[in-house]
Amino acid sequence: MYLGIDIGGSKVLLAKLNNAGVIVSKTKLKTPDQYEDFLKLVKESEYLNEDYLAAGIGAPGEINRNDGSVREFGNLKWKNVKLSEDIERIFNCPVVIENDAKMAALSEAMMVKDRFKRVLYVTISTGIGYAFINECSIDTLSGDAGGKNLLIPKGDDYITWEDYISGKAIVKRFGKMAKDIEDQKTWKKISQDLSKGLIELIAIFEPEVVVFGGSVGNYFERYKEFLEESIKSYQIPMVKLPVLKKAERPEEAVIYGCYDLARATFKTS
Repeated sequence: MYLGIDIGGSKVLLAKLNNAGVIVSKTKLKTPDQYEDFLKLVKESEYLNEDYLAAGIGAPGEINRNDGSVREFGNLKWKNVKLSEDIERIFNCPVVIENDAKMAALSEAMMVKDRFKRVLYVTISTGIGYAFINECSIDTLSGDAGGKNLLIPKGDDYITWEDYISGKAIVKRFGKMAKDIEDQKTWKKISQDLSKGLIELIAIFEPEVVVFGGSVGNYFERYKEFLEESIKSYQIPMVKLPVLKKAERPEEAVIYGCYDLARATFKTS
């Protein structure tokens, strides 16, 4: 068995996967305000008493890949914690940790590897994360800060892409969560604002495909045409526009990435 842990700004998803990478059980918990309460929830979960080959953790924010610690967790207040070490002690198995968007990107890239080599993954939930995969290999040098490190013009000033059009920003601006937005006018406006950051990433990474995940990505079919139209307005001869598509497993992509990376890292059978 393998353990996958997806830590998000509003929820934590725990999942047990068999050796073939099939989820056999999963539990969604509200993300605690305090890191110590998170560890307590994990210790009290139904996943404790299991002999795991390895565990994978997808966490938002800045990952120290040398020691498995996390300096900052995006929208969470947790700071400077030894996440990998703590989970390894609780579950008594080797642990690999990676930025959550990168975990999801790896999973989704493997789903389309026969068609696309250069994959940009964008997850839009409480915040915005992104990651780039080239031939099923994670680019670890970019993207940990997600939409917090892209500046978008707003009037005479600039605002981060995440503050501009993340799931949290959508609720603040339009008074509704993505799942409750049906009217085309609102989705057209959201798409126009998404495209302002997206076109920057396309210019940087030159992906063949952009895959959308997260809670807002889950409703991609509602705004796909608007986003494609908006992206085309930025087209220049030097930039080839990629295919835009919804994630195959938008809600569980991080978990599957945890399995993929854990299995590859520890060379388990």
